[in-house]
Amino acid sequence: MADPEAKQDASREEFPWQLGVFDAHCHPTDTIASLDHIPKMKARALTIMASRGQDQDLVRQFARKYGIEKESLVSLCKQEEVELPKRIVPSFGWHPWFSHQIFDDTSPVASDFRKPDAMQHYRSVLTPTPDDHDFISSLPEPKPLSELLAHVRKNLEEFPYALVGEIGIDRSFRLPMHWAYDEEANRDESLTPGGREGRQLSPYRVQIGHQRKILKTQLNLAGELKRPVSIHGVAAHGIVHETLEETWKGYEREIPSKRQSRRRSNAAGAPENGITSKPDNSEGKHETTGTKPYPPRICLHSYSGPPDALKQYLVPSIPAPIYFSFSCLVNLSSRTDKAVAVIKAVPDDRILVESDLHSAGDKMDQLLEDVVRSVCKIKGWTLTAGVNQLAENWKRFVFGQRGADQLSLTVDNQ
Repeated sequence: MADPEAKQDASREEFPWQLGVFDAHCHPTDTIASLDHIPKMKARALTIMASRGQDQDLVRQFARKYGIEKESLVSLCKQEEVELPKRIVPSFGWHPWFSHQIFDDTSPVASDFRKPDAMQHYRSVLTPTPDDHDFISSLPEPKPLSELLAHVRKNLEEFPYALVGEIGIDRSFRLPMHWAYDEEANRDESLTPGGREGRQLSPYRVQIGHQRKILKTQLNLAGELKRPVSIHGVAAHGIVHETLEETWKGYEREIPSKRQSRRRSNAAGAPENGITSKPDNSEGKHETTGTKPYPPRICLHSYSGPPDALKQYLVPSIPAPIYFSFSCLVNLSSRTDKAVAVIKAVPDDRILVESDLHSAGDKMDQLLEDVVRSVCKIKGWTLTAGVNQLAENWKRFVFGQRGADQLSLTVDNQ
């Protein structure tokens, strides 16, 4: 697909918005006033993440207003200018930055379980163990994990195209300090509460074991309801992989030996690629054999791992296709050699783009255009070829191979 002239073309071509540009990960509900800009945006669809208690209902509210519906799917996939007020794909889940606000009531026998008080809970999940009573008193009353899962499930059942996200593990994040009185009184009321909002950082992090528990239960729920997931991983690429691997252990795809491949190829005329089915069609078995404990499709958002770490996610035996999305804000703000090497190494059919921005509107469109141009230049794609490839990747990630194929047939037959 690489074009020798694409490096120049991608930087000077008029941007082909009409082909359909899809944001794989963003947070516009953090700035509520920006949401009414969505119908006027150039982006074809926005995959909007929830992250904490304060925004789950906001994402649901705006998904009811702007969420994609079955009737709008064909327009979503047309390669031409379309009127498309319904362009949100909602996602529901708890981000690792807020995982400390959850206590696990799912593991113990119910008769033996007692709700911990806030001090007991936060001392058990934060490291180093906090002794600052004022700091702990400023944290919200912890909620049971069973309640979180029930809330996410309810939202997923209301929106058939919804994802689970943003979820994950973050070893670097430190909790912000509590508000000083004058700071809280003067906070920006246009922002959804719960974020850092410029506060100083405390020395406290969420214990990795606790983060893994919250992540794994959400992965299991995504598997049960057959929904793709958007995963945050910072300084934790090995731990994220280990946690994912635990969910699909025992469900790995069969990889035939070379001799078996030759026999099957000769018998059925299949290519001798050593794989029992197309990599991106691995969710097909999932869809026909009941629920599984792992998600059918996975996106590692704003992927920041090294090129070598990609290999562990591209092993043919993994039963779910794994995608890698990139943003200007996280990956390409300084165009590092590592980011360029990673983007080059990601298979063409597994790459996505995102804004990762916290407000909708012109700036989000501009970040999407910038990251698409950068990816196309790095990959050696023309803009037209690159936008088409990225669009097809997003459709397969959100709807699955079968759903994307059905959409393409519907559009072609119109």
